[in-house]
Amino acid sequence: MKLTEEALRSFRVARIFKENSEKINCLDFSPNGKAIISSSDDDSIVMYDCGEGQPKRTLYSKKYGVDLVRYAHAVDTAVCSSNKIDDTIRYLSLHYNKYIRYFPGHEKRVVALSMSPVDETFISASLDKTIRLWDLRVPNCQGLMYLQGTPFCAFDPEGIIFAAGVNSEVVKLYDIRAFDKGPFSNFQMQQDKTSEWTGLKYSNDGKRILIATNGSYIHLIDSFTGVPMHSFKGFNNSNNIACFTPDSEFVMAGSDDGKIHVWNGGKGIKVAVLNGKHTGPITCLQFNPKFMTFASTCSDMVFWLPTTEESKDCWRPGVPAS
Repeated sequence: MKLTEEALRSFRVARIFKENSEKINCLDFSPNGKAIISSSDDDSIVMYDCGEGQPKRTLYSKKYGVDLVRYAHAVDTAVCSSNKIDDTIRYLSLHYNKYIRYFPGHEKRVVALSMSPVDETFISASLDKTIRLWDLRVPNCQGLMYLQGTPFCAFDPEGIIFAAGVNSEVVKLYDIRAFDKGPFSNFQMQQDKTSEWTGLKYSNDGKRILIATNGSYIHLIDSFTGVPMHSFKGFNNSNNIACFTPDSEFVMAGSDDGKIHVWNGGKGIKVAVLNGKHTGPITCLQFNPKFMTFASTCSDMVFWLPTTEESKDCWRPGVPAS
């Protein structure tokens, strides 16, 4: 099933899960699209089976808390940041519910975690104004960058370049093989004093970078030239959670009123507003990398499915789109 404007407009809430007592901080689909992991302010990590559309297991991190969480490449493993005691990053075995390795170094809250799509490397950004480069196989930081403001970071889909958004005004591009030499490109953005950046994301084709803010705007730029392409507005979300669809054609954002706004990334026009039935502002939003479904959160986890006649014939949960 091809992801079209009509298909996106047809998405409806399929299931709502109330596994958490407090807001969900982060969610991540597994690379094969068959599972979701989420973290919450109630110190829990919940795993969901996308094929069955059901919660699978709940783990707790009462001592350290859990803020950001990302699937690692090894089966049933994840990397997570803390929101209690310290700002150490931890490598977790989901199967055994045990920490495999600790990654100390950050002195303030970690605001971004990005796994390399090709190897055991990951990067983290923190309110301590640093970006750190790590290897899951060793506890010591492999690279450290001091910056002039709060940074956010994201790998490109090839795992060769990572982007750093700094001080809500500049995007810096680094080659992972020579990051110590500094950025090879700097894209200076027009600063908006009414909002701050809250994250960066690459499109799957590597051609665009999405800049989320805590205001009522999302910015889309060309990842090679830094030229602004579109600014999407017409919604309010203090979290300003945004993502690309897997085909890189559409941009989605959650809002304070629990609705999902969808734009055509190339044309810059809004194509859908979906009612999420959320009980509070949307805190997380991500499209499944392999299947025709996406998830959004507040304190609830919400699964979405398309309802077009075409989708009824060619897709069901757990089966890839053709």
